[in-house]
Amino acid sequence: MEYHDSETATEVAQRIESFMDEIVIPREREALADDDVIQMSEIKRLWELAKERDLFAPQMPEEYGGQGLDFQDMLPSFEQVGRSLIGALSIRANAPQEGNMHALEKVGTEDQKERWLRPLVQGEISSAFSMTEPMQGGGSDPKMLRTSALKDGDEWVINGHKWWTSYGMDADFLLVMARTDFDAHPYEGSSIVLVPTDAEGVNVVRNIPHMGADITDRVGGHAEIKYENVRVPVENTIGEEGEGFRVAQLRLGGGRLTHCMRYSGMAQRALDIAKAYLSEREGFGEPLSDKQALRHRVADAETRLHAARTMIRHAARELDRSDARIEVAMAKTFTANVTSDVIDLALQCCGANGIGKDLPIAHFYEEVRKFRIVDGADEVHRRSIARWAFEDVPSDEMERVLRFDPDRLVEPDDSH
Repeated sequence: MEYHDSETATEVAQRIESFMDEIVIPREREALADDDVIQMSEIKRLWELAKERDLFAPQMPEEYGGQGLDFQDMLPSFEQVGRSLIGALSIRANAPQEGNMHALEKVGTEDQKERWLRPLVQGEISSAFSMTEPMQGGGSDPKMLRTSALKDGDEWVINGHKWWTSYGMDADFLLVMARTDFDAHPYEGSSIVLVPTDAEGVNVVRNIPHMGADITDRVGGHAEIKYENVRVPVENTIGEEGEGFRVAQLRLGGGRLTHCMRYSGMAQRALDIAKAYLSEREGFGEPLSDKQALRHRVADAETRLHAARTMIRHAARELDRSDARIEVAMAKTFTANVTSDVIDLALQCCGANGIGKDLPIAHFYEEVRKFRIVDGADEVHRRSIARWAFEDVPSDEMERVLRFDPDRLVEPDDSH
């Protein structure tokens, strides 16, 4: 399919596809076959190979060691890295690092960029985004945020309880979302504060066991963290004080779309494996690929993946012009369900080989299910879309579509 991607986007995506096919996916296959763990030292060697091919951190400006791709130009590359469980990690474009880099690059001070962003891009340090809280704290309804950051002179004093802080187990710093003004609405009274993990009072409780595939040795995990009178300078605020939700949305909007592309790449690889299997596997006197029911299901899967890719690109184009909140919500919800369905179909098509782990589909199946929850559950995005569909439609537009002219009504007759 042609998606009218720029020449640069297409060229870089083709080089990343080659990198995945020649180096990354073969290593992934070995690790899965041998139940092996890929050490972080090996990931760093992949980074060096990516740098040699001018593929390292494609989403970041060249001044920080990236490739300087525009957001829309990155999307085809993210689809290619999504085909492997270690694809994004192999070129330093994995979440949450990619999103945290984006936030610092967009709203960080020059000092924050030099001290934290530059080494983060280069893989010298790692980061985590600490927003979600246990009941009854902020989660799907972020307005319920309970963690506080209150000023004491020129310092923030942070207290709170977080969990699902992705990569929090080995992060060097955390972007902590907290209430900084309890008299204001949470949308105006919250901020994001950079907290070094070695600050006194940062207590990493545990790594939360979770579903999903991980074949590397990194201990980033999904941390539960308690902040107990943690003191950091006010100058560690990311963006303006009180604009935490705006910064989070800036980070999450693009992050949701890059997640969409990564998972669409994963779904496409699963479907390609299934098509190859169906072409080779015989049953009831002919290849399974000749069975019309399977052919139709594969056709529907290809169609829906095409629709998802198109929707993602449209949302990315709108994101350059506005916050594109509804377009992103639609793309994220649709893609999360499409990729989940496609990988489920691929597993079913491969039968016993689908649930076995000689092929990567079972790993993909575990990995993709969480996409309907992370970065906003389906129900939350549908709530936003429904609110736009009903409450955000201007009243005069409602009146226009409901208006009719009685003179245009005709009496029915027998010919009708």
